[in-house]
This record gives sequence, C-alpha cells and structure tokens, in this order.
Amino acid sequence: MERSDHNRTLALAAIFQAASLVKDLAWRGSCDEYELEVLIGSLFAFDSTTPEEIYRGEVSLRTGLERVRTQLESGGKPPDMEITRYAVGLIFLERKLQKRGDMMQQLADGLQGAQRQVDYFTLAHESVISRLGEIYKETISELGPRIIVQGEQNNLSNPDTAARIRALLLAGIRGAVLWRQAGGSRWKLLFGRKRLMNEAGHILQRLNT
Repeated sequence: MERSDHNRTLALAAIFQAASLVKDLAWRGSCDEYELEVLIGSLFAFDSTTPEEIYRGEVSLRTGLERVRTQLESGGKPPDMEITRYAVGLIFLERKLQKRGDMMQQLADGLQGAQRQVDYFTLAHESVISRLGEIYKETISELGPRIIVQGEQNNLSNPDTAARIRALLLAGIRGAVLWRQAGGSRWKLLFGRKRLMNEAGHILQRLNT
C-alpha cells in the first residue's frame, strides 16, 4: 500500500468509525447497519490493496472522516475522549499483535474459517458476528491491556450487542493494520495531526460536491 497522507487518513477514519459505532452500541444498543457491514466486510477483503477497495469507496467512511477532522482539530483535549481512547487503544494493540506471529496466524485462520459462514449467510448475519466476536476474544483480548468499553449495562450484557462490539473492535484492528502499512505511527498521529485533519477535510469537501 502506498504510504501517503490520503491512505493514512482513510485508515484512521476506519479506526475512528469503528470506535464511533462501538460507542453507539454500548450506549444506545444500536448503530448504523450499513457502516457496520462495511467495517465487517473489511475483515474479509483479503486481496484488496487500497482503502477505497477495502471500504467500498471514500463515501462509506464519511462518519470516520468527520471524526478525524473534529477529534484532531482541537489543539488540546479531543471533544470525545471516549472515542479517542478506543481508537488509540486499537492502534496500540495492533502494534503488539505484529510482534506475535503465532497470534497473527491464529487470527488469519479464524477469519478464513469465518469466510465460509459469510459465503453461506451474509456479512452482518448474527452467526458471522458471533464468530468474529469469538475470534476477538481468542486473540486481541489476550494481548492486553483490554479495551474497556463504557456504556449502558443492559447493552453491554446483551450477548448479541457484546458480539457486535467485539466484531467492530476487530474491524478497528484491521484499520490499524492499514494505518501502519500506509506509514502511520504514533509520531504521525502526534505531529502530523494537521495534515491528517486537512486531508480529511479535503476528502469530505469532495464528497459533498
């Protein structure tokens, strides 16, 4: 993947979009179904080489792009610390994952197995979501530290909602992989914030015209 501000911005948008949907599920018990399906689909885009291919075009990441712009334009504390905490946590966990070849293989095998369920059902079918949630628990959750999701207890204790949250966190890890492949790093996030914010603004402007 080309290392560019454009690709880094789209990858970061995917991470923030996953974090936003996690928050929606945790507090409201529901989220945008199309955006959920797009992010779940990214886990099975094994042969795609660009963010546009993986996420069905820039337009499907509109929510994430808006989050990138609003969360990064603040010079101090981001307006939504909860979403930022999830996003930063996903990037951190992906870095730990890269050092665990055994776990990466386990993750790849799990997704290949889940692909068979996608072929039989659909991307957002509860059976697929449940399996993805299990894969997250068996792999990423074991890395530590775990991402602690805040929300309404009724939602968090609901097995279907909990599985959706874990599946989205797994999709967030996918976005973090793309972020790294596109040249993203902690320093890029800290010191390249303005360039990422501006690129998100340019993409949104193009989508709105």
